[in-house]
Amino acid sequence: MAKSMYLLWGSGSPPCWRLMITLEEKKLQGYKQKLLSFEKEEHKSKEVLEINPRGQLPTFKHGENIINESVGACLYLENQFKSQGNKLIPDSPAEQALMYQRMMEGLFFLEKMEFFVFYDFYAPEGERHDSALKRHKDNLVTELKLWESYLENCCFRGFSLADVVFFPSIACTFAYGLSPERYPKLAKYYNLLKDRPSIKATWPPKWFQFEQRSESLKEI
Repeated sequence: MAKSMYLLWGSGSPPCWRLMITLEEKKLQGYKQKLLSFEKEEHKSKEVLEINPRGQLPTFKHGENIINESVGACLYLENQFKSQGNKLIPDSPAEQALMYQRMMEGLFFLEKMEFFVFYDFYAPEGERHDSALKRHKDNLVTELKLWESYLENCCFRGFSLADVVFFPSIACTFAYGLSPERYPKLAKYYNLLKDRPSIKATWPPKWFQFEQRSESLKEI
């Protein structure tokens, strides 16, 4: 079944990583894949645009079915292969509600992290302002403290799609210098999951612009 799947991905991208973790969890190894370079703008290549007109990664096909939005692709795989591999959506309505809530909140977390770490990448030079950067920093600090409080109350119950979505983003923050001492609950969560087989098997070989940004979150 996996042989009919084709994934175009970029290293260090949480959306790409979450889809790859899902494929591992559902025992769908052996899919066709191609690693592309963000730095060389290969995500804007003809090969990508033919499948994904937005020119973004991941780009994913299963047979004739195309689903490029990573969370949608994760949900698609879980629904198509429910009885295969590990179950990623709990049965209990209460646990499902919590999972979907945290899964969607995980997208906001990534957005706020990227707005700060990659501010000069997203904002043209003439449109950059210290006040905007400070606002993005404050928003990220608020978000980090919120997730610390969630984890204080054990917001995850068993490995699910909430973890699939959130873990790549928190791993990204620690890669870019987030202090484990300042955010101990997030650090505990990170250390608890980083050796999970599906995560280790798909760990990014490199992070985007790591050399320039490896200490971006050191003082957060």
